[in-house]
Amino acid sequence: MPDSKKAKPAEILLLDLGGVVLGINFRRVFRYWAQAAGVEEAVFYNGWTLDDAYKAHEIGHLNFAEYTAHLSSSLDVYMTSGQWRDGWNALWTEPYRDVAALFGELKKRFRLYAFSNTNRVHAESFLTLYPEVFEPFDALFLSHEVGFRKPNVDAFRHVCRLMDVLPEQVTFLDDSQENIEGALSAGLNAFLTKNEEEVVTTLKSL
Repeated sequence: MPDSKKAKPAEILLLDLGGVVLGINFRRVFRYWAQAAGVEEAVFYNGWTLDDAYKAHEIGHLNFAEYTAHLSSSLDVYMTSGQWRDGWNALWTEPYRDVAALFGELKKRFRLYAFSNTNRVHAESFLTLYPEVFEPFDALFLSHEVGFRKPNVDAFRHVCRLMDVLPEQVTFLDDSQENIEGALSAGLNAFLTKNEEEVVTTLKSL
């Protein structure tokens, strides 16, 4: 199993979003949905999974209405479309301000991009809530738009082609070991960062 590796800083900085730039907490989603549906939170804690429908939603093959219809059927819970959406967007805590504060200096040495497994509803939400966080980015590669999701090795290669760079020119940060392994297998320089402090420390070391 490959591990994160130190490497000479490359000219491209590619960041995951949730858990690297944005704080997230799925407990908030489940809590909202449970209250809206009038069920115990355990229904979502025990029943919700990163299943094929979730992955299809993240590469744009299912829209939000189709995905929540799947959840309603599989979990036997019923809500309005607005309740599903509001709960889904309760995910965010707040941006990692100490990370965002480094972008100005980093932009002097790097082109700055993001690659995130996400979906249209979440993307509309975080781009509306935190526009200032994303101003420094040269581009955002969002799984539902590019049609690939991490940790697929082809996903990283596809994003490198979109940036018109070689994988070895890219330094990538993510909070998932699985995604780090995919990035390393694709030839990127990859760093596992599990919290805001680790992201800051890693960025300052580049």
